[in-house]
Amino acid sequence: ALTDHVAPAYNELLAMFERHEAMADDRDGAWKLPRGEAYYASQLANFTTLPDMSAEEIHQTGLDEIDRIHDEMRGIMAQVGYEGSLQDFFEFMRSDPQFYYPDTDAGRARYMAEVDAVFERINTLIPNYFDTIPDGRMEVREVEPFRAAGSPTAFYNRGTLDGSRPGIYYANTSNMRNLAVYQMETLAYHEGIPGHHFQLTLSQEQTGTPMFQRLLYLSAFGEGWALYAESLGKDMGLFTDPYQDFGRLAYELWRAGRLVVDTGIHSMQWSRQDAIDYLLANTSFTEEEVTREVERYIVWPGQATSYKIGQIRIRDLRDFAQAELGDAFDYGAFHDVVLTNGSLPLPVLTELVNNYVETNRPQIQD
Repeated sequence: ALTDHVAPAYNELLAMFERHEAMADDRDGAWKLPRGEAYYASQLANFTTLPDMSAEEIHQTGLDEIDRIHDEMRGIMAQVGYEGSLQDFFEFMRSDPQFYYPDTDAGRARYMAEVDAVFERINTLIPNYFDTIPDGRMEVREVEPFRAAGSPTAFYNRGTLDGSRPGIYYANTSNMRNLAVYQMETLAYHEGIPGHHFQLTLSQEQTGTPMFQRLLYLSAFGEGWALYAESLGKDMGLFTDPYQDFGRLAYELWRAGRLVVDTGIHSMQWSRQDAIDYLLANTSFTEEEVTREVERYIVWPGQATSYKIGQIRIRDLRDFAQAELGDAFDYGAFHDVVLTNGSLPLPVLTELVNNYVETNRPQIQD
């Protein structure tokens, strides 16, 4: 079977890639394709679930968010007494040994113990912010050696529908230089609690909804919630260390940069190098990380815009509900609206939140 069927099929696949390689040129965006502009617009509509949002609007949103986050980062620089430019501070955070544990068994054990402590700390506050908490458990594990080389820094695997296997927060400890300590809290809140673990597990546990809705994953909703969960950690008073708070901002900045470079590449005719140069100048990530990410954006038009667009919409809906309801606003009730209906297109989520606000709006007394 391998020699008569599998090998010939792979040879055909390789030949296809070689034909495509010969067709390649130095234009990197979807704009170069037949009907490329319409194709990219459809990709943005699919990944943001907001069909009326243009590439230009998304691009400007990213630029505005980068300016805001840079200002907050400068506040942290002042807080820790760092003198120098923001770029200097980025390099300091990338390279200073205090932000990395040794690449040894002891270093890995220390990191994992501190991740456990992060989850223990947030779990004590969860009842103040969530009415519905998943029944499914979550465990913290190291990525197994056999798949560490191809795995990201941290990720979440959902548990089984029947709860027999828990959700798992994985940390990739194969190279401790890739696990900056100042990013520990942000990764935990995004991938674990109250991020993907709450979002995916609560969706699975909605037994009264159709199966497709329990298992559906819309990137703007799922990644938007996980990014919102990072900032919720700040609202819950958990980012007490300024360097951990910088880690939160660094990841948010990264997602804002995606809005700029994805639309830059696919709509505004930026080159691969233009995108790399922009992210190196405006984020704290390394050249290796930036290059890998830009190449991802080139081959996956629109997907990278979903994170920040989803987060902004969820955050705006919460701000709207708080402003309209005042003392009647309740975090637990709001988060139930967001999380107990499965993965939703953002316009549907907006409608549900509007209904929640109207239902709970304080009555004006004569």
